[in-house]
Amino acid sequence: MDKKEYLAEYQKHEDMRKRVKMDKNRLHFHIMPPTGWMNDPNGLCEFNGVNHIYFQYTPFLAGWGEKLWGHYTTKDWINYTQEEPFLFPDTKWDRDGVYSGSAFVEEDGIHYFYTGNVKLTDKDYDYIMNGREQNTIHIFSRDGKNIEYKKIVMTNDDYPADMSKHVRDPKIYKVNDGYYMVQGGRNSDSRGCVLLFYSKDLNNWEWYDTVYSEEPFGYMWECPDLFEIEGQQILVCCPQGVEQKGYDYQNIYQCGYFPVTFDIENKSYKFGEFEELDKGFDIYATQTFVDEQGRRILIGWMGIPDADYDNDVTVEYDWIHALTMPRELSWKDGKIYQKPLKEMEQLRKNSFSSELSEFSDWSPKDCCFEMRVDIEDSGNIELKLREDVTVSWDGNLFTLELGESGHGRKKRVAQLSSLSDFTVFSDTSSIEIFINGGETVMTSRVYSESLEQKVTLLSKGIKGSITGYELGTFIVERGEC
Repeated sequence: MDKKEYLAEYQKHEDMRKRVKMDKNRLHFHIMPPTGWMNDPNGLCEFNGVNHIYFQYTPFLAGWGEKLWGHYTTKDWINYTQEEPFLFPDTKWDRDGVYSGSAFVEEDGIHYFYTGNVKLTDKDYDYIMNGREQNTIHIFSRDGKNIEYKKIVMTNDDYPADMSKHVRDPKIYKVNDGYYMVQGGRNSDSRGCVLLFYSKDLNNWEWYDTVYSEEPFGYMWECPDLFEIEGQQILVCCPQGVEQKGYDYQNIYQCGYFPVTFDIENKSYKFGEFEELDKGFDIYATQTFVDEQGRRILIGWMGIPDADYDNDVTVEYDWIHALTMPRELSWKDGKIYQKPLKEMEQLRKNSFSSELSEFSDWSPKDCCFEMRVDIEDSGNIELKLREDVTVSWDGNLFTLELGESGHGRKKRVAQLSSLSDFTVFSDTSSIEIFINGGETVMTSRVYSESLEQKVTLLSKGIKGSITGYELGTFIVERGEC
C-alpha cells in the first residue's frame, strides 16, 4: 500500500470509524489506533517543540496485516493531532511491512531508521534461517511529516554470516563524532544478542561488533535501546525465550534492561543483572527518547505477542491495542524509576483525600482515576479497584488479580522488601500501577462489563492516607488523514 492507495481506502471506511467511536472501552488518556491494529511505538522524538509518536499500524483491519507507521503529534501531552500515516510499504525493500525503528534528531531535521520486512513465498522456508529479508532503511524529514528521501542502507548480506534472518529494530547511539546503530538479533545458535554497526555520516554503515550477555539470555532480543541516564548506560531490550524464575519473567516474552558498561570504541562490554521494566501483563516494545527539557521519556506497547490472554473485546468495534502513558525515567539506587509525565496532572479534577482508617469506597466516573495510597506501617492491605480487580500486599508480595474482566489475565506478583506507597492510574480498559515511587510498575488491560464501579478498601485498621482524582480525556484533532 502506498499513500495514494491509503487515501482512497480511507474514504471507504467511514462505517469503521463510526463503530470505533461507539466502544465504551476506548481509552480516555492513552494513545490508541484511530481504527484497526496498533503495536510498537516507533520514531519517538521531539523536534522544534513538537513531540512525534509513530506506531506500527494496520488501519483497516483489527488484526495482523500490512503494517504502516501511524502518527500523532503533541506539544503538551494533552492535546494531540492525528496526522496522516507517515510510512508506507511502498518499495521492494519493505513490501511486506514497515516494521519497528527509531528517530535521530539533528539540527536540519529528523533521520529515521527502520526495518523493511520482505517475506519470501516462492518455496517452503523456516523463516528463521531463510525466507526473510530484513532491510535497514534510512529516511529523512525536515518536519516529521514529509519525507525528503528514502534509501536502503543495509540488507541481509551486510549482517554477520552467523546471524539468522532475524535482525531488526534499529536505534542510534552517538559517541563523539561517530554514529553507532544497535539492532536486535538471533544468531544461528538461537542466542539473543545486539548487533553494533558504525557510520560517520548516517548513510554508509558497516558491521562493527556483536554483543552478548555473559550468560545466554533468550533466543532473540527485540527492540534494543542503548542510552545513558544520569551517567549510567542502559541497554533495554525484549528477550524472547526466557523461562519464568519464581516471580520473575512471568510473561511469555520479557521487557526490561541491563545496566551496562559499554566502551564501544574499545569493544569492551559488561552486563549487570537484567531487570524487568514492568511486572504486569501488557508491556512490550518500549522505546525512549530525550525531549527538549532533557527528560528521558519511555512509551511502550500496552500489549504483548503470543500471550494466552486476549484483547478481542474491542475487535468487534474495529480496533485493538494501545500505548502506555508516557513515563519519565530516572536512575536511583541502582535501578530505573518510572513516573507518569507531570503534564498528566492537567487531567485531574474532583479530588478527594482521606485517612485510610476513615476510607471505605469511592466511585470515580467511568473508572478513570488517579489514586495514591501512602502506607505508614507494613500491615497487610487489600483494595478493590473494580468489582473483580484487586491489589494486595502481604508484607512480602504485591499482587494484582483480575477476574473475568481480565480476559485470561489472572495474577501478577512483585516481590518487594517493603511498601511505602503506590499510585494507580485507571482508564476505561487499562490499569497502570506505580509502586514505591515508580521502583516497580504493573501494567494491564482490563475489560469491565460496567464502568460505573467503586474502589473499595477491604482491609481494616491500616495506617496511612489515600488521595484520588477523577481524570479527564485527551483532546485529539484529526489532521490531514
